[in-house]
Parts: sequence; C-alpha cells; structure tokens
Amino acid sequence: MPATSPAHHQRRRRRTNRLLATAAGLVAAGALAAASLPGAASAGENGGSAPRGHHPGRYQDVQLLSFNDLHGNLEPPAGSSGRVTELQHDGTTKTVDAGGVEYLATHLREAREGNRYSITAAGGDMVGASPLLSGLFHDEPTVEALNELELDVTSVGNHEFDEGAAELGRLQNGGCHPTEGCYTDEEFEGADFPYLAANVLDEKTGKPVLEPYWVWKKQGVKVGFIGVTLEGTPDIVSAEGVKGLSFKDEVETINKYAKVLQRQGVKSVVALIHEGGFPASTAYNYDCDSPGAGDGISGPIADIAKNLTPQVDALVTGHTHNAYVCTIPDPAGKPRMVTSAASFGRLYTDTTLTYDRATGDIARTAVRSANHVVTRDVPKAPDMTALIDRWNTLAAPIGNRPIGYISGDINRDGTESPLGDLIADAQLAYGRTLDAETDLALMNPGGIRAPLTYAAKAGEGDGVVTYAEAFTVQPFANTVNLQDFTGAQLIQILKEQVSGPNEAAPKILQLSDGLTYTLDLTKTGADRVVTDSIRLNGSVIDPGATYRVATNSFLAGGGDGFPTLGQGTDDLVGEDDLTALEQYLTANSSAGAPLAPPKADRITVVQ
Repeated sequence: MPATSPAHHQRRRRRTNRLLATAAGLVAAGALAAASLPGAASAGENGGSAPRGHHPGRYQDVQLLSFNDLHGNLEPPAGSSGRVTELQHDGTTKTVDAGGVEYLATHLREAREGNRYSITAAGGDMVGASPLLSGLFHDEPTVEALNELELDVTSVGNHEFDEGAAELGRLQNGGCHPTEGCYTDEEFEGADFPYLAANVLDEKTGKPVLEPYWVWKKQGVKVGFIGVTLEGTPDIVSAEGVKGLSFKDEVETINKYAKVLQRQGVKSVVALIHEGGFPASTAYNYDCDSPGAGDGISGPIADIAKNLTPQVDALVTGHTHNAYVCTIPDPAGKPRMVTSAASFGRLYTDTTLTYDRATGDIARTAVRSANHVVTRDVPKAPDMTALIDRWNTLAAPIGNRPIGYISGDINRDGTESPLGDLIADAQLAYGRTLDAETDLALMNPGGIRAPLTYAAKAGEGDGVVTYAEAFTVQPFANTVNLQDFTGAQLIQILKEQVSGPNEAAPKILQLSDGLTYTLDLTKTGADRVVTDSIRLNGSVIDPGATYRVATNSFLAGGGDGFPTLGQGTDDLVGEDDLTALEQYLTANSSAGAPLAPPKADRITVVQ
C-alpha cells in the first residue's frame, strides 16, 4: 500500500479537529477544562457512498487493528524488549525479533489491504518512558508517526500524564513546547486522532479532560469507542503529573458511556482500557481460553471484563505489556473478546467484528481475533524511515555521545536484575557525593525501561554505552532524593513490596551493594520478606537507628504502592537519575576496563 498522501492527512486533520474539544483551556492546576461534554464525535464516512449497484448485506465484517504501550519506540527496541516468544506446534518456544515503526507501518498497511471497513485503535501509553529519539522532543516524533500510521483513536494511559494534562493537551491539539519552543521550522500540529479519557476528570469542573468516547461510521455501520486508563494512575505517576485530576472507576465509567452511546443509537461498542492482565504463558500465541473461556488469564482486566455491561462488545487493553487474546464471559454469560498486543510495537492484534445491520450490534459468536508479530523481514515503510532519519539528525549530537563501557548485556529481567543493581549502585554513589553518610539506595523496577546491550546499535562499537542508550533505560527525569528513615521504616518499606497494594503483584525494589535479605515466596503477604534476614553490610537492621536512603523522586513521593517511602525526613534533592547513571558509568568503566554485569545476588529467593 503506498504511503499516505499529504492531502489525505489534511483531510484527516480537518475531520479530527472538528471532533476535538479544541476550545478547551488550561486551568491553573494543569488540567484541561473541557468547553462542554462532547456529543457523539464521529469519524467521516471514510470512502463516501457505496459503489453504484452495490447493496450491503445484513452482516458486515469490520476489521479492528489494535496495539498498545508503544512508549515512543520508533526504532526497533534492543535486547529482550525487541523480541517476542512464540509457541511452536511441538510445545517448544522460540524467540522472534520484533518491533520498529518502519515495520509496524508495513504490517498494518498490508493487513488493511482488501478490508474496506477497517479501524485502527490503541490501548494507551503511546508516549511516555520513551527512548531519546522521541523523549528528547517531548514525544512529538511519536505523535507524527502515529498520524502516518493512520491511527484512528486511542485511550490515554498512565504515561500520557507523565508531563501533566496540559502537555497531553498539547500533544492532542498541537503547538510548540511551552519552554523549549519549536524543534523545527514548522509548528507541531498535534494528533490526527482523538485521545479518549472518559474516567479522567478535571477536579474543578467534574468533566473529562478530553473526549470520553468517539464513533466510527461508514455506510451505515457505527462502532463506538470508550477510552479509560486505570483508576490507580495516581499511584504510578508523579503527583505533579496528575495534579488537579481525579481518576474514576473503569467499570462504572464505561458502563455510563455505553448507555450514552446506546441512547444515540450506537449499539456496537469497543472499550479501550489501559489496564491489563497476566496470562499463564509469555508466548504471544498462547491459548488463554484453555481449558475454558478466559481460564488462562488473571489480574485486574479479568475482573473488569466480568463486570462490564454486555453492551460492550470487545475490550482492547494494555498496561501490563503482556500478549493475550481471550474470551471472557460478560455478566450475561456471553463470550467477549479481550486482547492485548504486548508492548513497544512488537505485535498488533487483528480482530474481525461482524456487524449486524439489522440490529446495529456486533454478532458476538462471529468475532475472531489473533495477535501477529511485527517481524523485521518485511520492507521498511519509506515514510517512517524518513521520519526517523529527520529526528535522528536533531538528536544525534546529544544521543551519540559515549558515556561508558560494558563487557556484556546488562539485563533488567528477573526478581532482582543486574541492571537494577547497577542503577541502585549508581544512585548510592551519587547520593554519597551529596551526603557522605548515605547508606543505601532503592530503585523501582518499573522505572527501568530497557536493558543495556553489548552489541553496537548505531555504529558506536560493541560494549559502548551512549547517552541515548542510557536515556532509553531511564527516561523519566526523576531526581535523586535523599531521605532519613528509621530501621523500622526501612523494614516496613521492604515488606510493602509484597503487601498492601503490591500483594497481588509484588514490586521488588532493586538494591544497592551491601543490602541483602531473603524473599520467601512460600509464605504470604508481608511475611514473604524475612525480617531477621535483612542486613546492611552484614549487620542486622536496627529498628531504632537512622538510615540515609537514596531513591528517585517518584519513590520518594510514595509511588508504586510504597507509602512509607513518602514519610522520610531531612530531604535533599539532587540532579536527575540519568545524570547519576552517567557519572557512575563514566567513573567505573573504560574501553580497556569495561564494567561487568552485576551478579544480582543481593536477594535470596526461596520458592
């Protein structure tokens, strides 16, 4: 399929701009104040009237292409982040290299061929935690790429709020960055597609900060989309990013707007939900309907799916970066498709929704869906190559600078990861430049976005770590913060990894050198952290003593379900965490003496 013409994009932009609440203004809290609650914002007819002599039949197959959690990965992701696991017929598995928008564009365009009724939707986190190529420019390159991919609609995700609602509004509506200005001679035009944020409300007005829903129409076929992010977004985004916003229950919100769409005559509804599940296998083509419908998936999305109104016909999900295609029965007992396409553009989902023109609804028994790998054995889309080259030219002077050397891959996988230990060690070393009495450092695993790979990525040489590669690992620009905690608080922090909000899905903090303990997974709740095993430099933690702890600013605010980390005293704020990593790599490695991957032996796991 040929690249989309500029004239087509102008038509798409005019159409989209009519749909959006472009009159929304910025409020002091940083949220968008919607001018009014939108009506049924609708796509154009996407092809005009039916060909002469053509009479549509009762049933019409509608193609729904979807993906989620792109996170600005325009170039093929490195290491394990750029591979998927594929289940073979004999029960074995193999890994397949995947991802990169040059290939994603080709796959999507080929998938659309011959499908006159085709919609492309996404499940949130299109931007945020992005590699330097996108993140350095506040994700304008990714929005431009999504426009070229002809994305029709997406929900917001938690990472869309990393820089606050005002910045999300700029990505939607366009305009130069408020402090850095324009990066090129042309003003950034914003997204050609609507971001949906049905459950994200301005605290002052009580209205959604962006459109809550959108309707696609073509020759009498109408499909509504409702977009939400997880209600727990404030727990995993910096406080500044969600200032002035409230996040409502996913099920209640979707059920509310499904009724609104029904009243407007839209009976076919797809929910775009930035919340996900945990399949029993990491293989993207695993059958999670074995032995029964939805038996192979657990987690928040399973409960959401079981409680959403039967008026919703399919769920496109995300957030957990897992791959699955499941049928989870709705409250009426009817099968309903629930999909997720992993992350970083490595997969896309192709779902066929069979639309009944007589009822205006989806014939659920005819729905088919499958995940497909974005393989790298297809031609690159020339327009995406040009886009990447254009932004790389701007980023190269900053991104190509070497900052360190490694002797092998430093991965982020596992309960305790070599890269997690490296980052914690870097923050401890940096903390001691601020305060020599700093005792230890803790790092949240979710803040580590990619591995450090030994193989050269862009001609810099094997083992060379560039600034761009380090930026991809830690893209959030969190500061390194020092705080004082009692030994009792430190013990409680470690127990919060596996209790409270983190009991169902533990978040195991990465530890700096010298801090050790035993994690006993045969136990439950907080008891999984064995208290008398916690030691610092070989000594048992004294509950009454004071310990100086380095963390990033996200954890220092109690993020990721660690409320005790928000109770530290004698705060001292340093530079950003990427600076700490850069300084550590520069000081502890050279071309002749590269840094070896840490052993990841600070936590003893009992299973």
